[in-house]
Amino acid sequence: MRKLSIALVLAGIAGGTMSAASAQETIKIGVIQPLTGSVAYNGLTYVNGAKLAVERRNAAGGVLGKKIELVIEDGQCQPAKSVNAAEKLIARDKVVALSGAFCSSATAAVMPVAEKYKMPFLTGVSSKADLTEKGMQYFFRSAETDRLMSKTFSKILVDKLQLKRVAYIGVNDDWGRGGVEDFSKDMAALGVTTVMKEYFDHGATDFYTLLTKLRSANVDGVFVAAETQDGSILVKQFKEFGLKTKVFGVGSWATADFIGLTGDASEGIYAAVPYASSMPGDRNKAFVEQYQKAYKEKPGKYGAAGFNAMNILMEGVARAGNTQSDAIRDALRKTEYQAPNGTYRFTDKGEGYGFDVVLVQIQNKEPKVVAEAPTEKP
Repeated sequence: MRKLSIALVLAGIAGGTMSAASAQETIKIGVIQPLTGSVAYNGLTYVNGAKLAVERRNAAGGVLGKKIELVIEDGQCQPAKSVNAAEKLIARDKVVALSGAFCSSATAAVMPVAEKYKMPFLTGVSSKADLTEKGMQYFFRSAETDRLMSKTFSKILVDKLQLKRVAYIGVNDDWGRGGVEDFSKDMAALGVTTVMKEYFDHGATDFYTLLTKLRSANVDGVFVAAETQDGSILVKQFKEFGLKTKVFGVGSWATADFIGLTGDASEGIYAAVPYASSMPGDRNKAFVEQYQKAYKEKPGKYGAAGFNAMNILMEGVARAGNTQSDAIRDALRKTEYQAPNGTYRFTDKGEGYGFDVVLVQIQNKEPKVVAEAPTEKP
């Protein structure tokens, strides 16, 4: 690359100019995910899905005659670290688009950075509903929102589980609080009494005080918003406590990592998720086979999210016909990506829709689809 840079300087002196992106031997796409910390299981799985998408695309000839190169940074789900990662990827690595940054608070912090640099920025995970209401021109989301999942599945859960009194537990961040507020509001409208709302910090390992409070609350259902590591510890301690209350929620419940870490304690849990390996359809069957061959496990929502987000970005670059940011942004707005879980399109605000979401129950360590619904245009 050093020789290439010298050649470009000489070419500029000779009278020609080239953008940094167009001069690269590869087309670089930046990925910001939590690779360490309490949500590292999920971030690493997202990266695996993204890598699989790139490997398949490069094997088919790449994009615009070049190979795609992923440049991956650890944002740790922390706003400041994610912003630093974005600045590095844009200014130093010269990526043409960004994918990240998992936690809604981290993604919200990166959004103005991407806007400042006019950098197309796609989140495949962050689900806080108001992210697409901030007027950003370069931001897109290929993930479900907390509001969408609540509106789609609250009534089904209330009817199926015969819920009357529910406790709500969530991780103490934008996503966890958003999920608790959306589900508690919609369930209250269906006549369900909110008995308690409790929050825990990322990386928590002792839930016994919270569970003691829960045991005395006399509820018939517990909603939980948690990712793999936190959620597996909470559910195992829940079972150790001898609690028989029905558990449902949002997060990583239908993933192989969660089921593997939680073991028998995961049985019977209901989860509202945008993807499960058991979803029907030939596209999903092919994706599951490819992912399983590459990583020796079935994909969950985060593997699918990374796979889908990267395919959307690569298709956008291909449709743009160049690596100019405005061209990629405009091409992303015309997305019609055929995913394992439906067809993705974007609204003028960058909100994804058209893909399917599912309610699953863990049975015999597999996510069984209980209900499925397409996401409608907001």
